[in-house]
Amino acid sequence: MIRFLLLWLAFATPLCAEVLTRDALSALILAPYELGAPVNDKGVWTLLNSGGGEAGFVFETEPLAPLPGFSGAPIDLLVLLDREGRFIDVRLLRQNEPIFVSGLGEAPFRAFLEQYRGHAISEPLVVGTPYGGGGTASDNVYLDGVTKATASVRIAHDSILAATLAVARDKMQGVGAGPAPRPDPAHDEALSWKDLLDQGLVGRLRVSGAQLDAAFAGTKWAQDGAGIDPEAPFIDLYVIDLGPPALARAVLAPETLSEIARFTARAPDDELVLLIEAGQHGLVSADFVRNTAPDRLTATQDGLPLVLRDADILPELAADLPPELSEATKMVVRLDRRLGFDPTRPWELRLQAVREHGMFQAEVGSAHFPLVLQTPERFFLRPAAPDRISPVQQALRNRAADLWALGGFLGLLMAALLAQSRLAGLRAFTPVRLGILCVVIGFVGFWGQGQLSIVTVMAVARGLVSGGLEVLLYDPFGLAIWGAAGIGFLLWGRGFFCGWLCPFGAMQEFAHHAGRLLRLPRIEPPASLARVLLWTGPVAAVALVAVAFLAPQHAEAAAEIEPFKTAITMHFDRPWPYLIWAMGWIAVSMVWFKGFCRSLCPLGAVMRLGGLLRLRAFIPRRADCGKPCQLCRVRCAYGAIKRTGEIRYSECFQCLDCVAIHDDKSRCVPLVLAAKRKARA
Repeated sequence: MIRFLLLWLAFATPLCAEVLTRDALSALILAPYELGAPVNDKGVWTLLNSGGGEAGFVFETEPLAPLPGFSGAPIDLLVLLDREGRFIDVRLLRQNEPIFVSGLGEAPFRAFLEQYRGHAISEPLVVGTPYGGGGTASDNVYLDGVTKATASVRIAHDSILAATLAVARDKMQGVGAGPAPRPDPAHDEALSWKDLLDQGLVGRLRVSGAQLDAAFAGTKWAQDGAGIDPEAPFIDLYVIDLGPPALARAVLAPETLSEIARFTARAPDDELVLLIEAGQHGLVSADFVRNTAPDRLTATQDGLPLVLRDADILPELAADLPPELSEATKMVVRLDRRLGFDPTRPWELRLQAVREHGMFQAEVGSAHFPLVLQTPERFFLRPAAPDRISPVQQALRNRAADLWALGGFLGLLMAALLAQSRLAGLRAFTPVRLGILCVVIGFVGFWGQGQLSIVTVMAVARGLVSGGLEVLLYDPFGLAIWGAAGIGFLLWGRGFFCGWLCPFGAMQEFAHHAGRLLRLPRIEPPASLARVLLWTGPVAAVALVAVAFLAPQHAEAAAEIEPFKTAITMHFDRPWPYLIWAMGWIAVSMVWFKGFCRSLCPLGAVMRLGGLLRLRAFIPRRADCGKPCQLCRVRCAYGAIKRTGEIRYSECFQCLDCVAIHDDKSRCVPLVLAAKRKARA
């Protein structure tokens, strides 16, 4: 009945928020941009520049890529993308990630999103650090993640990429997702100027004075071309790709080749192109400033603009080129291959011719003359597109060392507990146990962030309904702890995790020992009250799962009933109300042994259910246990032994104290009595 109610609540609760209205979205668009018309009903809009022209697209990620976060709800982000596939801005709209809601706050999350500005969707963007500590040989662009929130930022990153690629494929044809080809430095081909012309390796644009007049015919600028010879070339433009070394050697003097080599070493992703204009037009206006975008030249590929900039190189031509070219106007421009430019595919260079009409406040008119260019594939190397590894593989790579160490620790711990009689019989058992708990607090908790939480159970509960269980794969370290806890359920019940692997439980045990050293009184509630307190955890667990379905916006705040985030995840670096709650329970444990674990812990209630999978009774018992011997029951700090001597495994934390007594001939009452009877006999 309860399960049916929870499922009904889940279906009755909307899993995705509605897209923003036009008014709400307009308020988020800052100058010089403004919101245009809607593209579809999934939250995609056009983005306009200050002149009203289309500058790109605006969209929300949640409708396009509703990847569930740890709260079970997607992270909704606003993406502004220009027409070249570059991120103008990425902003946070809504999120319910526990670590950002009441842990770190949203400031580091917003700082993470700022890293997308200026990057293109064509770049393989990866959250994390270069694999193997390098990165110079990688085509990946690494974005710094957020410490203690790795899984959440990965979910946000995948949401951004998934939504952006959906828009790019649908609305921005030609935006490539793989690496651009690079010039082959080993390709050696002897080429003369004649060879370049015959093989079409030189692009040439010729516009005569008559053709220029025809371009302005019928306009007010038709008569403003006085002095131009209609038969002479007004534009005589030669274009040569300098990226391939063989082409550069064919047209440049040795000094310029050396300068090109130095430039390429500094900017290996720039494709340099030589422009030679031997006509009357020239290449730029008199107001042109070097190392900026040429004001009379534009370039496009696949209908999208290319960023064209002057390379600030004054080229000298090879001695065997026609003499008239040496006197022509020359310029070296650069295009960035990282922004999707591919010189092996057709691209268009457009030269603008300008005329002015009138003496005062002259009106300017222009005509454009295109030249289609393409460099043969043989001069380039086309690297294979880097495989986009899955979030699971990426997370496994980033935490490989931690996972190996965790695997070794868990293997040794399980082996020791399988030989529990030998372990419990050690004279130094208590120091050994405390040493293991130190590793749990330091490595599993503080370093590995492997503190399991009811938040994960809430996310799984929603994921079973909404199909979002992949959220667990973003944290392989925590998933490994869950896997170990599952194995522990079969072998030992809840005790393996609650007694040996829970960092906050380990903290409480150390608090208990501190209380004994300080000679504080030890308080145990009456048996009747203790039985009632055992139900507070299950009630809390059911309430939290219900909140996750009924009011997910409050789920993170409700989950603060667990002090784990404050004590382990945030290292006690939180506002004072959270500190009082976490440190208060640790203080309580100094007088009431593991008080939180034995009463209010909702995760402990889930572990009690998991303990029902236990396949064996691993704690040895004798016929005399409880009849009449009560020593183990009296010494059990958890109250997990009945008067009859039976073990309540749902309450057993596997401390092994009773195992040590059971096997000790000097402490086990039945063994002591048997020894006395034997001595008398």
